[in-house]
Amino acid sequence: MSARILVVDDIEANVRLLEAKLSAEYYQVSTAFDGVSALEAAQSERPDIILLDVMMPGLDGFEVCRRLKAEPITRHIPVVLVTALDGRQDRLTGLKAGADDFLTKPIDDVALFARVRSLTRLKLVIDELRQREASGRRIGVIESVAGRLGGAGGRIVIADDHERQSRRIADELGVEHRPVIEMEPELAHIAVRARADLLIVNIAATNFDGLRLAAQIRSDETTRHVPILAVTEAGERTRAMKALEIGVNDLIARPVDPEELAARARTLIRQKRYTDFLRNNLDNSLELAVTDPLTGLHNRRYMSTQLAGLAKRANHGGGPVSALLVDIDHFKRINDSFGHDVGDAVLREFAVRLATNVRAIDLPCRYGGEEFVVVMPDTPLDAAERVAERLRLHVSGAPFNVAGAAEPLTVTISIGVATTLGDDDTPESLLKRADEAVYQAKSKGRNLVVLQAA
Repeated sequence: MSARILVVDDIEANVRLLEAKLSAEYYQVSTAFDGVSALEAAQSERPDIILLDVMMPGLDGFEVCRRLKAEPITRHIPVVLVTALDGRQDRLTGLKAGADDFLTKPIDDVALFARVRSLTRLKLVIDELRQREASGRRIGVIESVAGRLGGAGGRIVIADDHERQSRRIADELGVEHRPVIEMEPELAHIAVRARADLLIVNIAATNFDGLRLAAQIRSDETTRHVPILAVTEAGERTRAMKALEIGVNDLIARPVDPEELAARARTLIRQKRYTDFLRNNLDNSLELAVTDPLTGLHNRRYMSTQLAGLAKRANHGGGPVSALLVDIDHFKRINDSFGHDVGDAVLREFAVRLATNVRAIDLPCRYGGEEFVVVMPDTPLDAAERVAERLRLHVSGAPFNVAGAAEPLTVTISIGVATTLGDDDTPESLLKRADEAVYQAKSKGRNLVVLQAA
């Protein structure tokens, strides 16, 4: 998969070398030669990944990374710090600045492309989720976005058969997280399924294949979004690169440095919480798009989509589809006498009675105003009539106790019942027949169930 990569280094030879390597692999490369230019390019070009040299005059790589991660427009761009320094303090400084990964000069080509591919996958997921969230906000079904989500208090599963190492990791992370140790891969997989925020796996484990466990986590639909931090042997290049290809998010070498471990865990958990937030927002936006906000029932849009599919199936040999069109009698009088707040309360109470008096397979929806529709799959006319009569009796048989009304309100409904007739029937004609039956019910005195004309 290709990506747009911004290469930043104050030494032109280094920039040109990376540019040539990446271009040969069909990546789109742009360049910058100082921190200020890097910030400007990141803002204007929105690259997928930034390869950022640490040792630059003026703004060094750490400061550029901090500024990138502080800006909403650029904070989601993965940053790989490129440095000739391989010291502990530099890694910690970079992680605290928000760096997503590190490469050490001279850059190993295999390591470079493995990390680029891994971070590109992450960026593509985040970009897609953010675009969908933005669409939801534009149409008004998502109200706000998350602020900076923290990376503390995570549920961490440690899969490691090295008892002393796993205990040390758990003790270090237990200060701000909730770690659990599993020495069997099957148990670790089960623990990850139980809403884990991070899996730490020893890919050099003696008694199980850590890479296989990582692959299973990635292929399982319920766990594939859980970040994985792999513990590797220092210098174990082949296995580490394989881990990144499988989908491991990050690597940490033994002996495990406590501060580096804490920083990497915090970063991965924060990323997961952000992507979880975006996914949840999308789920909520989809739900809001098909839900009536006043009653909580499905809305007309959702009803139309479902009814179209059911009617098509009925026309091709499936069971008949019936529809109840329900109208609250004299609803305008309630609004005029008691106000719209009381009218809204009546609608909400009616929605509860409607939803609790139809069958599990039925689809109750608000059609508009005081009109409601119940779509009834695989239901002949006589069965639909029985449900309609039960609903009518339940509504008229018990007064509505609503706030704002001086006394309990007697509410009645008129119901028209229709069912599909044959091969050429349409949702529109089905609802029209139900509407005509409602009109007959009202003309006959209301509080009635009327069937479609034969």
